[in-house]
Amino acid sequence: MFEGIIPALVTPFKENFEVDFEGIAKNLDYLERHVNAFVPAGTTGEAATLSYEEHIEVVKYVCEVSKKPVIAGAGSNSTREALYLAKEVEKAGADAAMFVTPYYNKPNPDGLVQHYSKISEETSIPVIVYNVPGRTGINTTSDTVRRLAEIDGVIGIKEASGNLKQVAEIIRATPDDFILLSGDDFLTLPILFLGGKGVISVAANVAPHIMQEMFQAFKNGDIEKARELHYRLMPLYDALFIDTNPIPVKKAMELIGLAAGKPRLPLVELNEQKTEKLNSVLKELELI
Repeated sequence: MFEGIIPALVTPFKENFEVDFEGIAKNLDYLERHVNAFVPAGTTGEAATLSYEEHIEVVKYVCEVSKKPVIAGAGSNSTREALYLAKEVEKAGADAAMFVTPYYNKPNPDGLVQHYSKISEETSIPVIVYNVPGRTGINTTSDTVRRLAEIDGVIGIKEASGNLKQVAEIIRATPDDFILLSGDDFLTLPILFLGGKGVISVAANVAPHIMQEMFQAFKNGDIEKARELHYRLMPLYDALFIDTNPIPVKKAMELIGLAAGKPRLPLVELNEQKTEKLNSVLKELELI
């Protein structure tokens, strides 16, 4: 259920910065036939500035509209808050929930194991760990992931450390049915070679068909084609991180006619110079 090309959905906003649910539906319609699942209310979905009520409503709406599996963002640096969100997104209809490793308070490995154990004990929703040291300040090592994989209900990890050695160590140390998904678009193909199952992707919001073509080429053993598509997508990967995510991807979606709106403060809209560069990349890929 949880493999392949999985866009980390943006949360489109109206001019008054209220959630644009019609915009979500428009984006899902664009993506649906090209992707394998969806992740609403994650980092790319600006979960940090959504209220709990908005967070849950976005997840519920995606579950109602989408025909694909839904992995709901549900993380917090408070175990109590993460548990609350887990229960709410489970009631909303999500097929799994993704929990970022607690940020700012920087728990040690024992704290991480207890955090995910508590969530798994008190809910029945499948749990996906999200390791993104650049945002949380801590790295969930392969040894810690091995311990987390022993918890009933913890089924996989979105790995965004950028460290391919760590990715390989995790895959080697965990059971065959433990799912490792890339959290970095650029590393999608290398991680597939190592045994990863797919990617939770920013770029798939914009070019889902090209990313799916690359994934299918890899699965079919057409390595040359997969590599060719990887290099074709590289300028897009770079352009979508020309500023803090999701600033560039929201602008890219606007440029190709999808729903996005400006990000909520403290994030601001992409500046003119960076927008010109992004526009050029989108034209090269024939997206506009």
